[in-house]
Amino acid sequence: TLSNCERYVTQELKEIEDTILGAEEKVIDLEYKIFCDVRSSIASQVNRIKRTAGCIAEIDVLCSLAEVADRENYCMPEVNNGDKIEVTDGRHPVVEKMLDEGSFVPNDVLLDTDENRIAVITGPNMAGKSTYMRQTALIVLMAQIGSFVPASKAVIGIADRIFTRVGASDDLASGQSTFMVEMTEVANILNNATKRSLIILDEIGRGTSTFDGLSIAWSVIEFISDKQKIGARTLFATHYHELTELENKIPGVKNYCVLVKEKGEDIIFLRKIIRGKADESYGVEVARLAGVPKPVITRAREILEHIESGNVALKQPKQNKHKKNSEGQIDLFALNSNMKAKDEVANEIMNLDVTTLTPLDAINILYKLQQKIKLG
Repeated sequence: TLSNCERYVTQELKEIEDTILGAEEKVIDLEYKIFCDVRSSIASQVNRIKRTAGCIAEIDVLCSLAEVADRENYCMPEVNNGDKIEVTDGRHPVVEKMLDEGSFVPNDVLLDTDENRIAVITGPNMAGKSTYMRQTALIVLMAQIGSFVPASKAVIGIADRIFTRVGASDDLASGQSTFMVEMTEVANILNNATKRSLIILDEIGRGTSTFDGLSIAWSVIEFISDKQKIGARTLFATHYHELTELENKIPGVKNYCVLVKEKGEDIIFLRKIIRGKADESYGVEVARLAGVPKPVITRAREILEHIESGNVALKQPKQNKHKKNSEGQIDLFALNSNMKAKDEVANEIMNLDVTTLTPLDAINILYKLQQKIKLG
């Protein structure tokens, strides 16, 4: 009896209530029993199931590679124990799918451990240098896992490792700057690469001053090209056009550049890699394409023209008529007029034995002399 009603129950309702309330526990017990039976049954056949799963996985990979090779018109590479990497009409398997059909420009690759050890690649940003280098590494990797490759012909001498230094990043958590991370990765490459390795280096030395960066890049190329130290097949992209002089100084170094067509103030990236060196980096034009404000681009062109012409007196941009003109912009390339410093520099130059200097020594000495004159 409750406050405002009375409740009646029958034996049949009581039995149904007990059945419903105990159903969940019975379901859990039954599920666990079935699970244990299935587990025991599988455990007794685990080795056979693992072998079957492995076969299915292998078939899945091979079918996927075959389907892509057929659909994307890949070729069967010739993989051998030689040292030559020769690719005709190579393509990037991912980038070409991101572009409109037929718009990707294929390129050839020729590397070996003799006359074509290092390819120094110059050209503007966005022209396709990094894509070219990455597609080469991917083609070598795909060939060595047994896949067809995105090219019309490919001969791949086996690489024991593929080393890459591409892109820039900071490791702030451990206090490492972009340049420190770059140098750490370069050190790992130089300490572990062998003659059979493939090395991909993108703009080594860009994270520090021009002279330091150029010196490091130059020295790295010398070290890798030396057969007694490494002598590995290497693709080396750079904006230091001075490095193109190494083709005539170091055996095995060859210059390549990306074709660019100028159309007035515009530039058209043709994405084709050819023998030779680039004359310009087109950095101002790339900045304009990126949306940098027009006044900045105009002023950048003025400064560039002055620097390239060797004119040390940069003109100040036009100032408001009501404002007092400044004394002039300090030119980083102008020589200090201190005669004592000039005399010291002249004496040092006279005492140099230029016949024994390496190119790297000459650059370092020139940099020190310039700093001495600037500081007076």
